[in-house]
Amino acid sequence: MGTTSEEAVKQLRILMEDVDDESLRESYRNVHQGYPTETLLRFLKARDYNVHKSHKMLLDCLEWRNQNEIDNILTKPIVPVELYRGIRDSQLVGLSGYSKKGLPVIAIGVGLSTYDKASVHYYIQSHIQMNEYRDRVVLPSATKKQGRPISTCLKILDMSGLKLSALSQIKLMTAITTIDDLNYPEKTDTYYIVNVPYIFSACWKTIKPLLQERTKKKIQVLKGCGKDELLKVMDYESLPHFCRREGSGSGSGRHISEGTVDNCFSLDHYFHQELYNYVHQQALVKASSAPIRHGSVHVKFPEPDTEGTKIFDTLESEFQKLGN
Repeated sequence: MGTTSEEAVKQLRILMEDVDDESLRESYRNVHQGYPTETLLRFLKARDYNVHKSHKMLLDCLEWRNQNEIDNILTKPIVPVELYRGIRDSQLVGLSGYSKKGLPVIAIGVGLSTYDKASVHYYIQSHIQMNEYRDRVVLPSATKKQGRPISTCLKILDMSGLKLSALSQIKLMTAITTIDDLNYPEKTDTYYIVNVPYIFSACWKTIKPLLQERTKKKIQVLKGCGKDELLKVMDYESLPHFCRREGSGSGSGRHISEGTVDNCFSLDHYFHQELYNYVHQQALVKASSAPIRHGSVHVKFPEPDTEGTKIFDTLESEFQKLGN
């Protein structure tokens, strides 16, 4: 850290030590997982090292967590399993492996996610559960393995299959992006965009100028499936299935290889099996004092006024132009 960032962290730490609401303090412990400095830095980066704005952002995040019981969301499984499988087949996200530096590699099938198997609330719940599992289980495990704090991940966005019909998903994607921007800031080290169709290329020229400079530096649009470039930062085993050969695409098939499912979007993939079992185990522990309730968790959506919102608004406008 530079002198300026060290001083900002020191000031923000003092402000957070003055928080006397125990529920907020407990939520803060869940957020930083024993690494408060790294957490304070993330919120400072998100607000350009303005201590006052970073403090407000972090307090707002903790209030949002309290109001929506986010600290308990990993005790609330999505049931029955058929419903959850439908969500996994239509909200294409998964952990494909780790980079050579030990960062988790998150794959996202942007183009082929349909979000049409459940209500918006279930998709929001699923997204937040993956965020929380990443932050409370995956990253701490990676930190222990690497012997140093691992607080960010890499994301590979597969654009194959992206069509004008994606316009119908803009509202949900805006909600998810806003939740991440305000409550899980600076969790991604680099975004790799692969399998880019014409429709994305046409929109990218308009979207790129809207991005903040630090965000632009994180984004790399790769040629084709990106395999050659990605192999510089991760081993072949950590490549998502859609990056292992040209034209493979995300899909929602199981992609069985050598007895294992290598499609990290599938519920049968080891990551989603571990996540699914973890949530059910946590639910059983809680069930000793309260019965498991069926139904989605209704999380309050923050006001959409972030950088990501502007991008989706522009994307919607550009899609409409292409459709005319």
